[in-house]
Amino acid sequence: MSKKNLVSLRIITSDIKRLVKFFEKVTETKAKWATEDFAEVKSESFTLAIGSTRTLTFFGEGVAQSAANKSTIIEFLVENVDDEYERIKNLTNEIVQKPTTMPWGNRSLLFRDPDGNLINFFTPVSQEAKEKFA
Repeated sequence: MSKKNLVSLRIITSDIKRLVKFFEKVTETKAKWATEDFAEVKSESFTLAIGSTRTLTFFGEGVAQSAANKSTIIEFLVENVDDEYERIKNLTNEIVQKPTTMPWGNRSLLFRDPDGNLINFFTPVSQEAKEKFA
């Protein structure tokens, strides 16, 4: 049996400089640029790869479309979602949901990046949720 490891999530964008700058601010992590068309925002727990639409030529015509995601939420576990909201609200004008305690025990903040991708910052607040992410 082979082991499968998720190593990164990649977003394709038509404005890579804008999106990389946004995620550097949101994650407070400096991106590492491999080429002018590909960068990674990386920490010990995640790698968010960001590629320009020009990188799609390597995969074939029509395999992906920038700014068209309506089904994926990029989620970040944060220490205090209410504190993060105070910082994030100055980085985007697309707050989808202010910090709200969800029925499953996480306090959640939903917002969009400049391409419209949905991002969730959350903090476990119920005992069960805290144990899950301990």
